[in-house]
Amino acid sequence: MQSRNRVFDDAARVAGGAFGTLSGIRREVEGVVRHQIDKLLSGMDLVTRDEFDAVKAMAIRAREENERLEARLQALETASEKTAPAARGKPRTSSKGAATKKS
Repeated sequence: MQSRNRVFDDAARVAGGAFGTLSGIRREVEGVVRHQIDKLLSGMDLVTRDEFDAVKAMAIRAREENERLEARLQALETASEKTAPAARGKPRTSSKGAATKKS
């Protein structure tokens, strides 16, 4: 009976050793794959998350500024159209002093 327990003990030790070896191989493969991916990504011209977020914020501010300026321009054009008919009947003077009519 004693030899039978010894066989099981030996088999358990071999299985434990194999499991430990496989775990070590797994860690090694993960390290190599991680290194290769890092090497591949570093060769590409990718931006960091911080850079992307900064540019995104700048684009949002630029879009808001563009919309604000567009609304201001529209208001100025509307105001200009309201005052333009009154100014059409009056002659304009040039820098030479001669009266010219606006076309």
